[in-house]
Amino acid sequence: MFATLGTTELLIVLVIVLLLFGIGRIGKIGHEFGAGIRAFKQGLQPLESDIQEQVE
Repeated sequence: MFATLGTTELLIVLVIVLLLFGIGRIGKIGHEFGAGIRAFKQGLQPLESDIQEQVE
């Protein structure tokens, strides 16, 4: 289904998204998404160290 999307179609979708949400709001969403991923990775670090201790 999405294999037929070309560059032109993707640009049209990008323009529509920018018109709907605005540049500032998209930047804010991206920032919050990145912060969530960082928090998730930091939450996994204690679990990874526990696993390494059990393996050794």
